[in-house]
Amino acid sequence: MKSSSFPRLVADVGGTNVRFASQYVAQGPLMGMASYACADFATLWDALQHHLAARGEGRPRWCAIGIATAITGDHVQMTNHHWGFSIAALQQALGAERLVVLNDFTALALSLPALAPEARRQVGGGAAVDGAPLGLVGPGTGLGVSGLLAGQLAIGGEGGHVTLSSCEPEEDAVLKVLQRRFGHVSAERALSGPGLENLYRALAEVRGQPEAPLDAKDISSAALDASNPLAVAALQLFCSLLGNVAGNVALTLGARGGLYIGGGIVPRLGEWFDHSRFRERFEAKGRFRSYLQAIPTYVVQAGDQAALLGASRALDAGAHH
Repeated sequence: MKSSSFPRLVADVGGTNVRFASQYVAQGPLMGMASYACADFATLWDALQHHLAARGEGRPRWCAIGIATAITGDHVQMTNHHWGFSIAALQQALGAERLVVLNDFTALALSLPALAPEARRQVGGGAAVDGAPLGLVGPGTGLGVSGLLAGQLAIGGEGGHVTLSSCEPEEDAVLKVLQRRFGHVSAERALSGPGLENLYRALAEVRGQPEAPLDAKDISSAALDASNPLAVAALQLFCSLLGNVAGNVALTLGARGGLYIGGGIVPRLGEWFDHSRFRERFEAKGRFRSYLQAIPTYVVQAGDQAALLGASRALDAGAHH
């Protein structure tokens, strides 16, 4: 790290919340972490100004922003929120010598090698192969997907928007309901907060059962305390489909270093997730079952700080946006 690059400001911008932190010295800890609701600000620039003023911070020399959308040029437009901006204009307004903007899951992928043992929890068997690629999926407001090669090269992609499929009869019926509603059924249509609500409503239709009007948080709560059988079934379906998608990512990347699960939903499920069908469906890839059985899967339990750490590492690493 260049000493002239400090102080640094790092940001993790999701569809619901934006988080900031500062770093003042090389290898130093992230300080002054704060989280704000995106809905409280008209623009990212407004949120940045508010944070800097609230913390009494001066302008950063270097800044890195991980944001939940594809970065394909100077103009950035979020997928699940209305914020949009020009990278060049934001850098000029911020007065930073350097500004790196990358996909939020690309940033999270960069943090994976630096995670403390207590910041992740293994689900199922398998053992990581040193130096092998890492895979990452994470349901939250949307569905993030990334990977890490050679411990430092993060992949920026939009794997959350691949077509979702299933070979199980009830799952297939649920996906047909979603196809009728959305046309294209991406993985994100089912594996996200709004996606859990979609699964709950579609499952009620397939089973011909009445549905209490619940949002994603209420569905999760009702499933965890077993107070609503339809919510239990919807969350089980969610975990099954997530296992299917995670297995696809692991196969695609050859992620023998491990498949990590980030995002805001799964860490809150605790041991309930460990006993779901996630791992079973992760491994259920026919002739490559034994290949996947050897790959460990981990839940990232310190996602907020990890994403910010990854944004900082992006300033010093060759991240492919």
